[in-house]
Amino acid sequence: MLRDRYDPMDLFALVPALGMELDPLLMRLDRLLDDDALFQAVKANLIKRHPRTATDGRPSTPVEVIMRTLIIKHLYDWSYEQTEQWVGDSLVLRQFCRIYAERVPDDTTLIRWANLIRPATLHQLLDHITNQARQLKVTRGRKLRIDGTVVATNIHYPVDSTLLGDGVRVLSRTIRRAKALSGQSGARAKSVFRDRTRSVGRVMNDLIAAARRRGVDAQQQLHDGYRRLLDLTEQVVAQAVQVQQILQQQTDATAQRLAQTLQTFIPRVEQVIAQTRRRVIHGVSVPAGEKIVSLFEPHTAIIRKGKPGKSTEFGRCVWLDEVDGGLITRYAVLVGNPDDATQLLPSLDHHLERFGHPPDLLAGDGKLATPTNERLAQQRGVRHVVLPRPGRKSPERVVHERQRWFRQGRNWRAGIEGRISGLKRGQGLERCRYRGQDGMERWVGLGLIAHDLRTIARHQLDRAARQAQQASPKIAQAA
Repeated sequence: MLRDRYDPMDLFALVPALGMELDPLLMRLDRLLDDDALFQAVKANLIKRHPRTATDGRPSTPVEVIMRTLIIKHLYDWSYEQTEQWVGDSLVLRQFCRIYAERVPDDTTLIRWANLIRPATLHQLLDHITNQARQLKVTRGRKLRIDGTVVATNIHYPVDSTLLGDGVRVLSRTIRRAKALSGQSGARAKSVFRDRTRSVGRVMNDLIAAARRRGVDAQQQLHDGYRRLLDLTEQVVAQAVQVQQILQQQTDATAQRLAQTLQTFIPRVEQVIAQTRRRVIHGVSVPAGEKIVSLFEPHTAIIRKGKPGKSTEFGRCVWLDEVDGGLITRYAVLVGNPDDATQLLPSLDHHLERFGHPPDLLAGDGKLATPTNERLAQQRGVRHVVLPRPGRKSPERVVHERQRWFRQGRNWRAGIEGRISGLKRGQGLERCRYRGQDGMERWVGLGLIAHDLRTIARHQLDRAARQAQQASPKIAQAA
């Protein structure tokens, strides 16, 4: 049965000798999260866990606790295990998360509930927080700077041999588990359920040794090793297909789960075999869009941004819109490695929808600087379009970019690089530790929501400090 909240309790009232209270920043965050729109959006996702979650079963971890604990997790970039430990150890965090004196939810419990939050809900929550910021006068939406970054997926560096090894390992493990359920014996069963992991391990060790050598002989040994590895992997795939057919004839739930695992991974391993044969055996270059670089995170893209020291990255491109006040108002997890120039119009249209007016200043880097983008921005009412063009410029363009407003806008645009760096260090946007496409959306979305809430809270604290500073001379004069 899904619960909304625990009965309120003031932990600090129980231990007055400690004189404890919430951190000023957490106090502001606490008030911001006391928002029924945020609560109901999260509850609408959690209630879909099972058809009768709202009414039946034992009482669940309350929705409010889940929402606040996830915000704390992403605010400090903790793992689920760290979140469970440190929230449980801290009276301040217990009070903030509204857990009070109850048991802190296990890390596995948090994972199961968090996985129910849909990407569309996170976008709605970010829009709602933007509206909150407007009402609190944190931002007016007068400036907009946009840029993209890469959030890496949690994979090892993709090498053909290791991808084949991963495929053999996963399929062989599933075949071993299916052996006990098959009920078969004899010579056919021995052939179908044969474990080839040791053979594959020996071949991979030979490949590693051959890769360290130089010369024509080493290249030939490398090719021969890859041929043996491909043959062994194809044999394991053939076994997996037969085991899948055996499992599909059974009604046992465990057998059906194993069959589903094989159905998922067999096509991925076959794709790895095909791309390895094309690239290594036949010497044909495989386009990045046709490659699979991870069996476990198949949505991972090969991204080349031309950065020094990071010529190739493996993950997803994430597009960010930032307005004055330091708020991220929109994010988009892009497919593949698209042209940055195509992202200006969606960012501008979203800004118009959220704020009801165009920004006075729109700033981006050189990859966005096309005549089409400048024209579209001006047609939508942007007064100052700051898109410095790379390469050689005409004399008229040089004069245009030397104007004071253009130089100031270009300098302000550079701040989004620092913002992205802070998000990667503070909210963990360097590498996504959730799984799958939805996991990437959830990782980025929750991180940005935590960042925006903290930005609003800090703005309120700074405003209160300025007001107190302005009031102190008046009080002194009156005295």
